[in-house]
Amino acid sequence: MIMTLKATNENLPPNVIRQLAKELKNLDESPPEGITVIVNDDDFTTICADIEGPAGTPYENGVFRMKLLLSHDFPQSPPKGFFLTKIFHPNIATSGEICVNTLKKDWNPGLGLRHVLLVVRCLLIEPFPESALNEQAGKMLLENYEEYARHARLYTGIHALKPKNKSKNGAISESTTALNVDQSSAAFSENAPSVPTLPTSSATRAFGTSLQDQNATVSDPAIGASAARKKDGSMPSKIPVDKKKMDARKRSLKRL
Repeated sequence: MIMTLKATNENLPPNVIRQLAKELKNLDESPPEGITVIVNDDDFTTICADIEGPAGTPYENGVFRMKLLLSHDFPQSPPKGFFLTKIFHPNIATSGEICVNTLKKDWNPGLGLRHVLLVVRCLLIEPFPESALNEQAGKMLLENYEEYARHARLYTGIHALKPKNKSKNGAISESTTALNVDQSSAAFSENAPSVPTLPTSSATRAFGTSLQDQNATVSDPAIGASAARKKDGSMPSKIPVDKKKMDARKRSLKRL
């Protein structure tokens, strides 16, 4: 892995690459509160992080992406910090550049990435309007905090609002219900005979009153029984006629 990093991170000395790899691994395994580091193994000169807006600040419920750009002589020179997410803050310019002493006059080569990220997040809790890059935000913070907070919340709501997580259980239940419905429909369609569906008016026109007669046969026991007798060949209406013929023949035989 180190050999690959040497080739792709050629702007940094090998010892710096090893140190950065160690730091980034530590940040991944034990991330600072409210900070998620995004690592690109092919380029350690650009390190991105998502910072959650601290509770009780105008940035609460927001997620702000920032990046640190490392120069070829890092760590002798401090990284440059930028916010990629738009934010209304005295110490962050409209271009996203971050102004904090840790990345300027107070830089120390012994400071690690964790320290830098924590300082930037603390900047969201306690801005320094005296060294403002955004003069409007700095002036507003000093003169009318409520107005400043309103602007900051507005920017957070538009550009950095954290998406709400949907309930996984609900999603599973919905998908399971839909699956059961589909399976039931499929089972019904497999077992049921294939019958074309016609609108009621079309069916009536096509089959006339015979369709009604068929329905009546099913619903009326008397009619059903009559149909069964006709099928067997017995004709109840002819029985009295046959009996009269037999009686007439008997009377004729008696006369003889």
